[in-house]
Amino acid sequence: MSNLKNKTAFITGGSKGIGYGIAEALIKEGVNVAITSRSLQSAEDAANELTTDSAKALGLKADVRNLIDQEEAIRRTVEEFGQVDFVIANAGLGHFGSIGELTDREWRETIDTNLTGVFYTIKSSLEELKKSKGYFITISSLAGTNFFAGGAAYNASKFGLTGFTQSVMLDLRQDGINVSTIMPGSVSTHFNGNDPEAKKDEQAWKIQIEDLGELVVDLFKMNKRALPSKIEIRPAQPPQK
Repeated sequence: MSNLKNKTAFITGGSKGIGYGIAEALIKEGVNVAITSRSLQSAEDAANELTTDSAKALGLKADVRNLIDQEEAIRRTVEEFGQVDFVIANAGLGHFGSIGELTDREWRETIDTNLTGVFYTIKSSLEELKKSKGYFITISSLAGTNFFAGGAAYNASKFGLTGFTQSVMLDLRQDGINVSTIMPGSVSTHFNGNDPEAKKDEQAWKIQIEDLGELVVDLFKMNKRALPSKIEIRPAQPPQK
């Protein structure tokens, strides 16, 4: 699939960070995109920034933890663009702390967003992906194979997401749907209270959101007979001291 023009992508958590970087890369290829956020204003502001003469972005309010929200967002996407070819389950968050400090609310919010939210995303978009014989991508993390102290909730959600995605990949092969999980290391985003703009020089060694956008475009352009089902991506250089 070398030409992506006039295809449609649906991206959860697309108003900033990795989701925004992926949306921006796809827009440049002529792909129309629908991006979701829990804030309608944030989604619409980002969509206005992304829209070009050759491709349109649609901003939608949706919480991935709510199946009805996800179903409505997919319905609106099809209403606007007529189809869904690509789904990128990107929305995620992290709460970190030792098991003695981790609260019930933090645990549930992490699992519900990073894992159950992806389940709701594929369930709500599956029929459209079957029609288009499309592509489903999840954004996991190197924390989905590498555990660390203070990461009980985040590790659990990302280990689960990695396994979930690989199982879904096997489920959907017979439907002509490709499924991949991307597992980034350190990325320069607003994740966990980081400010990438304020620390731009300090974070130049990290993966940038445009790098992940380029990776997704490359996956979508590959011949569908080949499937990189699990992609680990990390900074080429260690942190600068």
